[in-house]
Amino acid sequence: MTQQAPYGTWPSAVTPELITSRTVHLSQLRIDGADTYWVERRSNRGGRQVLLRRGSDGSIGEILPPTPSGSLVDVRSRVHEYGGKAYAVKNGVIVVCDGNDGRVYRFDLKRRIAGLVPLTGYGEMRHGDLEIDAARGLVYAVREDHRGAETVNTLVAIPLDGSAARDDSKVKTIFADADFVASPTPSPDGEHLAWITWNSPYMPWAYSTLHVGNLNEDGTIGIQRTLADEEGVSVSEPRWADNVDLCFISNKSGYRNLYRTEGFPPLGVHGDDWADHLRVRALHPMEATFSRPAWELGLHSYDVLDGEHLIASWASNAVWHLGTVKLSNGELEEWHTGWQPIGNVASDGGRVVVLAATETNGPSIIEVVDGKVTVLRSSGASEPDLHSIAFATPLTWPTSDDQVAHGFFYHPDNVVESEEGASELPPLIVNVHGGPTSAADPTYNLGVQYWTSRGFAYLDVNYRGSSGFSTTYRKAIYGRWGEVDVADVISGAKYLVERGLVDPARIAVRGASAGGFTALNAAVHSDVFSAVCTRYAIADLKLLAQSKMPKFEAHYVQTLIGYKDLDDPVVAQRSPINHVDEINAPLLLLQGSSDPIVPVNQAESMFDAVDAQGLPVALEIFRGEEHGFRLAQNITKALEAELSFYCQVWGIHREEKLYSPAILNLK
Repeated sequence: MTQQAPYGTWPSAVTPELITSRTVHLSQLRIDGADTYWVERRSNRGGRQVLLRRGSDGSIGEILPPTPSGSLVDVRSRVHEYGGKAYAVKNGVIVVCDGNDGRVYRFDLKRRIAGLVPLTGYGEMRHGDLEIDAARGLVYAVREDHRGAETVNTLVAIPLDGSAARDDSKVKTIFADADFVASPTPSPDGEHLAWITWNSPYMPWAYSTLHVGNLNEDGTIGIQRTLADEEGVSVSEPRWADNVDLCFISNKSGYRNLYRTEGFPPLGVHGDDWADHLRVRALHPMEATFSRPAWELGLHSYDVLDGEHLIASWASNAVWHLGTVKLSNGELEEWHTGWQPIGNVASDGGRVVVLAATETNGPSIIEVVDGKVTVLRSSGASEPDLHSIAFATPLTWPTSDDQVAHGFFYHPDNVVESEEGASELPPLIVNVHGGPTSAADPTYNLGVQYWTSRGFAYLDVNYRGSSGFSTTYRKAIYGRWGEVDVADVISGAKYLVERGLVDPARIAVRGASAGGFTALNAAVHSDVFSAVCTRYAIADLKLLAQSKMPKFEAHYVQTLIGYKDLDDPVVAQRSPINHVDEINAPLLLLQGSSDPIVPVNQAESMFDAVDAQGLPVALEIFRGEEHGFRLAQNITKALEAELSFYCQVWGIHREEKLYSPAILNLK
């Protein structure tokens, strides 16, 4: 009688090559008439981001020519360091940010022979959130100016004729009265502009303001009105309906719901008394979130479908749905397509395209027509083996303070039999997402399947502080980062042990960035974990605060920890580097050398502190990598190093040769 092959030893078709060379990262989905545009990040091409277009005939190809200097465009914004919306397209005219030289370019599909026309000059200026105003010959943009001692963020209007490429004074500053600005959105008649602002120490999902103003002929703002400005309430994604009503998303109710502002002059009617007649109302109040945290510019979770409906996405308990919302009465109708939106939702002329995924399909660009789904572009070159997929099981478990935490559990499905195998429980990898204002979802993810297909169980934790739930759940981490998130991770692992689903002697915790901070603290505060792996993790809060942090999140850690100043005892108390003597598990640290958000000194200091205690630790620094690994060879090394690490710790023998970090002293 054959028995199950030992967990952790299974051969897998989900290889690092499949993840790096045969898949791409899809983002920034947009529609322009019959054409569909998106950006692909290709790790096997140095992490370059490429703009692609799918024409009405189904042909797909790169659309941008080289820059005047002969280099290929890297479609990337570096505003806030996290970037986001780096291009806009309207009637065949494309404006795009090049991540290589920092300039904004124009490309006209009707005049291709002109090539890329530079719209801005060289220098320490970054742009993003582009929006074209063809009637005025302008592109509105967020500008982040790094030329002075302090970073300055403003809303600007850049001439489309290229004159500002030689003379930066041609760029008009149209709003500068806030620390941050985003989402410039002109109305369909070109009469008004909506935009969003926020000020330090807040993040945009904590407290932000919605503005609307008259547009003058030169693109400057005339009469303006604040539509939403209430402390503790955030707004996002302003979007104009065809009848010149302004829709947006607000968490005023405790959930990020859709709202509608009526009273603007009808199309073709001009006047300055509109500000006295505006009315704001909720469209469809419900216990669900219609948008994600604005880590990147250009969120697009809903769009205008026609004169009567929006096409929207929303999450309930971190599971996303798609459907229409009627503008007149807020009636919601879900589209049961079998796909979950995981990014932009776009519509034009009745067409609907969505960045979506399922439990068996990775991120894809889909078109929905009459309830039928057509895949326009898949992120992967091969179909997954349905027999080896581990499916997500939603879990809710009790945690500290008589509260509950959430997550998705993947039990590995075995398709391998061996004469030498033995009945056993699988080792468990507990994953902590970053942010911490982010979330894990249950769609098909090669990063998860890489582990489950090899025989590891996997728990993706949506700890308190995660999005995709209520505002109360997200805010539960304020002042208690390093406590409630840690408790949720530890209790989640114990919950699976108590139910006999995983091997209690083989449990690892892993996390990146803020998730790495939680993972390290989980190892400090519990002996349930026998291995710890982090990527660009925060280890020393004081050292991080003393580094030159990006302006965008310069005060974020202070909000999460709740300290008054860096001498507050809570800073040292929550920093895992000060408690290395309480870590009893081997530790692997993976770090990029050029990370602007979590500097390399975080990993180096943690390694030195743990090594000084004589504890097993390894550090791998990837040269040239920033925050999030982009290069194929480094992604491969990081995956193999982590797998090799777990195999060393737990005595698992695998047949293939793996890239391994420095051999750990595991005695």
